[in-house]
Amino acid sequence: MIKTILWDFDGVIFDGMKIKANGFKELFNSAKKEQIDRFLEFHYTHGGVPRFQKIEYFYKEILGKDISFDEVNVLAKRFARIIERKLYSRDNLIKDSIGFIKKNYKKYSFHITSGAEHNELNRVCEYFNLSQYFITIEGSPPTKDILIRDILEKYNYKKEETILIGDSITDYSASLKNGIGFYGYNNIELKKFNYIESFNEFKI
Repeated sequence: MIKTILWDFDGVIFDGMKIKANGFKELFNSAKKEQIDRFLEFHYTHGGVPRFQKIEYFYKEILGKDISFDEVNVLAKRFARIIERKLYSRDNLIKDSIGFIKKNYKKYSFHITSGAEHNELNRVCEYFNLSQYFITIEGSPPTKDILIRDILEKYNYKKEETILIGDSITDYSASLKNGIGFYGYNNIELKKFNYIESFNEFKI
């Protein structure tokens, strides 16, 4: 019997992937189009990866350049400023999942575990009055597998009673690493796993 549901944010509760893709395009606007295209493929495939790691990936794997921890943080702050003005639109909310959350938050223990930056994530949730439905709202850094591990330990949740709902293979990997169940959502490539077509029909 499932008692605890861990939620990814972007792509599951909030449709922020396109906003962030456009933010990265602006951040890396001096790069070649083919480099940007290659990066955006990585961005969409690895939705749960924090922006810090995505910036590092762009420099090391696509540009072939070293980048320091401090330089990554500077770029991450610039990225946050680029997307901030675009985040606070109610059109970005995914009504299907939010309806389920509002209806069931007293039935299950809900937590958000996201690759989105922690403070920004909490501001967005507070702005849309979503915070009341979750016991904790945790973002990056650290990585999602560590966030999940820490929640399981802190609240003494049983792994067999806990699932993660996510929209990327990164989410699946994080759940697998922690020995909890996984349900894919909003990404047809995840249909080979347990998959939620619509929360109106979702039964655990």
